[in-house]
Order: sequence, then C-alpha cells, then structure tokens
Amino acid sequence: MKYLVMVQGAQADYDAMNGKASDHSPAWSEQELRAMFSYMNNINDDLAETGEFIDGQGLVEPARTRFVTADAEGRPVVTDGPYGETKEVLAGYWVLDCASLERVTEIAARVAQCPQPAGAPVYPVVIRPIDEAGGGDLGSGELAGGGV
Repeated sequence: MKYLVMVQGAQADYDAMNGKASDHSPAWSEQELRAMFSYMNNINDDLAETGEFIDGQGLVEPARTRFVTADAEGRPVVTDGPYGETKEVLAGYWVLDCASLERVTEIAARVAQCPQPAGAPVYPVVIRPIDEAGGGDLGSGELAGGGV
C-alpha cells in the first residue's frame, strides 16, 4: 500500500529556521538545522534501503505559495502568499510503499522525533493512504468519481 506522509509547519517556522525568532518559535541555530537535516536524511536513506521510499521533498516557505482558482468565466485567479489566515501548511512529504498501516505509523513516529529547538511548535505527522485503485468509495467518505 502506498501512503503520503506529511509534515506541517507555518511561515513563522521557516522564519525561525532562517534565524528570526517570534512568539511562535525560537530562532534555530546552524547546529540545530544541521541536526534536523541529518536526521531527516538518515530517515530517507533507511527508507531507500528498505525499498519503501518512493519520493520525499521539503517544500519552500509558504510566502512563495500560489493559489489558483477560477472566476465565474473560467479565467484563472492567482493569489500569492503568505496568508495571514493560514496557520499550518504542508512543509514536506514522503510517498512510501509500506506493507501495513502499522509500518507507516512506525515511520511517522520516527519523523515526529526529529530534533528541534526547545520551545519550537510540535505538529502531528499526517498519514494518508493513496487511492491506487482510482475508484473512490462513498462509504468511506471519498468523493465519487475517483477521489480528490
């Protein structure tokens, strides 16, 4: 089964990683950043070794985000970030192929133990199964016509 494993963050977290503290998060030192990147790279290496790693990426700061919708005539409407109303956003992800939900939960628990400065916010690690069948199941809350 394939799973999307997501880590969350906020613009203030990206600012903190660039040395700018706020009420939301303390500034990260270069040593703390190195420890975090080393930890995540070790997870990636381990998952590649087990054959479970399909893809994984950290995402750039929310301030560089772009939302695209359509107006009533179908023309694109583009809004750039950052967004004051947005609290948490997707900060990074892995696409994993794991034997079971229990296994991907073990991996998510390891991700949740990533080192960070004292006082930094703690976010849940989100696991979403990937619908490889493409059929969608209204009984399980998915949208008709193949999901989202």
